[in-house]
Amino acid sequence: MSQAENIIVVNGREVTFSDERNLLEVIRKAGIEIPTFCYHSELSIYGACRLCLVEVQGKGIMAACSTAPEAGMVIQTETQALRQMRKINIELLLASHDRECPTCARSSNCSLQNIARRFGIETVRYKQSLKNLPKDESSPSLVRDPNKCILCGDCVRVCAEVQGIGAIDFAYRGSNARVVPAFDKKLNQVECVNCGQCAVVCPTGAIVPKSQRQQVWEAIYNPKKKVVVQVAPAVRAALGEMFNIPKGENVAGKLVNALRLMGFDAVYDTCFTADMTIFEEATELLERISKGGKMPMFTSCCPGWVKFAEIYYPELLENVSSTRSPQQIFGAVARETLPAQLGVDPEDLVVVSIMPCTAKKFEAQLPKFARNGRPDVDYVLTTIEVAQMIGSVGIHFAELKSEAFDMPYGFATGGGVIFGATGGVMEAALRYAGEKLQGKPLESFEFKAVRGIEARKEVELEIGGTKVRAAVVHGLGNTRKLIEDMKAGKVSYDFIEVMACPGGCVCGGGQPAPEGDRDRKIRAEVLYTSDRTNQLHNSQDNYLVSKCYEESFGGAPGSHKAHEQLHTHYQDRSQVFDAKVLIQKGASEHPVEVCISLCPRGNGKDRELIDKVAAWAESTGKANDVALYAAMTVRPEAEDLLCATVGGESCGGSDGIDAIFERIKKALA
Repeated sequence: MSQAENIIVVNGREVTFSDERNLLEVIRKAGIEIPTFCYHSELSIYGACRLCLVEVQGKGIMAACSTAPEAGMVIQTETQALRQMRKINIELLLASHDRECPTCARSSNCSLQNIARRFGIETVRYKQSLKNLPKDESSPSLVRDPNKCILCGDCVRVCAEVQGIGAIDFAYRGSNARVVPAFDKKLNQVECVNCGQCAVVCPTGAIVPKSQRQQVWEAIYNPKKKVVVQVAPAVRAALGEMFNIPKGENVAGKLVNALRLMGFDAVYDTCFTADMTIFEEATELLERISKGGKMPMFTSCCPGWVKFAEIYYPELLENVSSTRSPQQIFGAVARETLPAQLGVDPEDLVVVSIMPCTAKKFEAQLPKFARNGRPDVDYVLTTIEVAQMIGSVGIHFAELKSEAFDMPYGFATGGGVIFGATGGVMEAALRYAGEKLQGKPLESFEFKAVRGIEARKEVELEIGGTKVRAAVVHGLGNTRKLIEDMKAGKVSYDFIEVMACPGGCVCGGGQPAPEGDRDRKIRAEVLYTSDRTNQLHNSQDNYLVSKCYEESFGGAPGSHKAHEQLHTHYQDRSQVFDAKVLIQKGASEHPVEVCISLCPRGNGKDRELIDKVAAWAESTGKANDVALYAAMTVRPEAEDLLCATVGGESCGGSDGIDAIFERIKKALA
């Protein structure tokens, strides 16, 4: 069909279409914004909300999102009947919706509010049918309020189609239909990785990031406390959008000014510890290459990816870099150095993070990132939360002058800044490792092959006589495909960067919702521009990081103290959502839970291990103190991998029954 024939008539005007997949996209291309809740250009067609109805001559009223364009169609998007149908649909949604709008986290940014206002809904003629279902606040990252859910299915589809997880889905029928985790469990009981992409696409306040704004205000108002804050690189690329600043403007300097006005005592740049992360992670990579360590090595900066690996691929945890994320390295640095620098008692230092990521809230509260019972990072605010805080004190953000971060942790290279874009961690690591392998500075600091928003980027480099095969992937659905290809022998790499969110941190779960790939590119370019205009591009050139090592972390990356405070370990979570069968019930009030997976092709090793633990507990008099469970593994292909946990901590692996049995005994001793 020629281009001239690809024409439909919309409201009396001819509109040409090409590869648009439905009438909705063609009509929007013509400049007419038809309302919709359940449509998302990057997800499958659902067609549930029935707001995008149009009248097609000769065919009647149809949903524009699920109707393919055909040459010669004559369409009306606005008639009295269509307007009435839309208003009725909106009123029905409002009748079943929690309408406590002033207290809703999405109050000023709610699609339901906006559409109701657009159609002049002043009264709701239908009896409110709200059931006052309980909120789910179990997750450290997200709050799920079923009373605000309009059943659009966006969260269900992004979790399943983009992230490849499926932690939530539709349940029940008719008027009882709800979106819930499996078996109506709470979010912290299922395979949710806290990435927050569900909150990004939710058009109402049914899923939102869990707020810590009030706790931060209380710390600021407490005169005994010194409240310091770190700002992640991706925040500066999107925060301005919350204040009608044109997209693509770096607002880091304005944010520093605003944070000081709000009462923070010091404002630091997470890019400093992103540089420090490269010191540790690239050193670890070089050591693995030179000593034949576990390969490929995966990056560890993204807590959503790390939890995904802990749940679905615990056999790969030894491949994940043990280096902490920049957020947690900053927490370690702050606790080690800032009390003396700022003249404050350690217990009165409050460390706040501003992150683009909801998974960072989960990461910060993990017990392994605490010392003496105190978290290294006390509170994590998302980009959206800090925008709300700025607005609440009446600061005219767009009018602020730019100010500089506080020293010494406000100084960073371009390598630290680009962490926020997919491929940025890889590029910064290659700049460091390349110089070390070559023994001299690289001719160019840019590795453009790892940039861009393609689902998977691959590069093979020969540096200083060493061949390095690297891959970059973003979005957990894409990550699963890469890992399965790797396990099948289709691909082979030395170093892999993974970001849970499409586009990387610039489009994290705590950022303003991006409008597709265009916004991802714009936000990434903010960081690359900052890199190009920085006098230093390589993390290894950050002399203040080197000084920090000399004064506080054993002199150099890889030192004993650096490994102790800047590295971490991981937990096998593969049984987090499996069905469990009680084998032996401890009689004490709080028995320790021991869980061993049943592998369908495990050759009886799993049952042998269960029998050994049960017999040992009986013979040593510990049977009353142990609750022994068997669980079905989610990875039946893992013939030789036994999963075992004691009190939630991993004791499993591929080392054989005897080794795992000894670990279990030691954990129970």
